[in-house]
Amino acid sequence: MEKEIIFREFQKEDSKIIEEIIIEAWNYNQLCSPKTAHKMAKVFLSSCLTNQTYTQVALLNNQPIGVIMAKDSKSHKCPLKYKIKQANAIISLYLSKEGRETSKIFSSVSEIDKELLKESQKEYEGELAFFAISSQARGHGIGKKMFSDVLDYMKSKDVNNFYLFTDTTCNYGFYEHQGMTRRNEKSQSFLIKGKETKMTFFIYDYCTNKS
Repeated sequence: MEKEIIFREFQKEDSKIIEEIIIEAWNYNQLCSPKTAHKMAKVFLSSCLTNQTYTQVALLNNQPIGVIMAKDSKSHKCPLKYKIKQANAIISLYLSKEGRETSKIFSSVSEIDKELLKESQKEYEGELAFFAISSQARGHGIGKKMFSDVLDYMKSKDVNNFYLFTDTTCNYGFYEHQGMTRRNEKSQSFLIKGKETKMTFFIYDYCTNKS
């Protein structure tokens, strides 16, 4: 990209654009109406903010084009302000019938993630909780740079291993190119707008103290 990319921590004013990145990255508009998609994105972002000790946002022309969040489990403490935002976002989503119906899909995904983590039979010290790049910014090494910075953070906190959840709606091959290992996977079909859609969910992990 011609202009310089700036990297900094997440700030409140990033929220709206990051929510748009979430909608694009996870195809929320294919699941529900634009209004409900925005509510879902608010729930997702607020949930990630409760589950992190590290954030980084990539900016182009002062506009977010990428975001990554990670957690050092040993030092994680969820700030009250993020808990309140998460609760408000969930309440807003549940006020509509479509919101309640759409949320059932994500509840199912959450259960699958829990099963993947349990079946890994590993005690992880950290998590890559959220990673998304705008389509306009892909292919320029931004994701690789942000992932590398997360590795540096994990090593600085003596996090020996961490994991992430991803699925076939994402570019999961990226994580393999960065040296992560796929530990387990599960497939499930969902009824989305009257059409059966099959998805596969993965758990990947990374050991930071590789010899």
